[in-house]
Amino acid sequence: MSRLILQIYSKALYSTWIYYAPERILFDAGEGVSLTMSNKIYAIKYIFLTHGHIDHISGLWTIVNTRNNSMGDREKPLIVYYPRGNTAVEEWLDFIKKANDDLRFDLIAQPISTQEKIFLRQAGGFSRYIVPFKVKHTVQDFSLGYNVIETRRRLKQEYKDFSQEEISRLSKKLGSDQITEVYEKKILTVSGDTFGIDPNDAKDSEILLHECTFLKTSDRKMNAHASLEEVIEIASQANVQKLILYHISSRYSGKIDRYLRNIKETISFQINYVDPEVVFTL
Repeated sequence: MSRLILQIYSKALYSTWIYYAPERILFDAGEGVSLTMSNKIYAIKYIFLTHGHIDHISGLWTIVNTRNNSMGDREKPLIVYYPRGNTAVEEWLDFIKKANDDLRFDLIAQPISTQEKIFLRQAGGFSRYIVPFKVKHTVQDFSLGYNVIETRRRLKQEYKDFSQEEISRLSKKLGSDQITEVYEKKILTVSGDTFGIDPNDAKDSEILLHECTFLKTSDRKMNAHASLEEVIEIASQANVQKLILYHISSRYSGKIDRYLRNIKETISFQINYVDPEVVFTL
């Protein structure tokens, strides 16, 4: 059985949450996340909120309350990262703390800004971290998208055409650090709610999770969410390996494959979607 990487539920206007299992991260915390994830919520180490709309934060109270009243380990802190200056999130977190004034674990609220690095793991020359970027959603609510990035090593450009035998010889003579270079690789990009991210923010990402509220651009009345046509263009410009559409309006339930049928023949990346009535796993 393949290892779970992502578990996602997303129904526009109702609830959105994304669990990234390798680093025990929950992106957003919409209604029903605890009910669906059940005991897996105790594994959550970090919560990254994209913005303060209720369909993205309402499930946070249940996570905190359930964890506080469980029989399991209460020593581990829970860190909630959110866009700096987002008053809706701050007021919600204040309420949760007041409603749970007997908390038996540390609930840490940490505001963050674009381009900060939040390290998840560091060991030797390896590191994995989150970098937030600003997205366009509503004027009233400061919103962020997130990149999960890790450092990797690759052969320096001047050695790209060398044979494996030559590379092995140089490695023994000079050391692998001298013939390789460190670079940053986006392994996951989460858009959050947005009119559409800058393709550069997802450049060469392995997986782009992009909201796609509208499968028809003509169905959109306000410029606060993205359409399928726009998201496909963003993913193409960003040169991503896989695109996962989420935050799809329930008006398209049962019809999504029809909208994607012809598109799949014209794109170079894999494409999946989170049906608004089904929990998605990868």
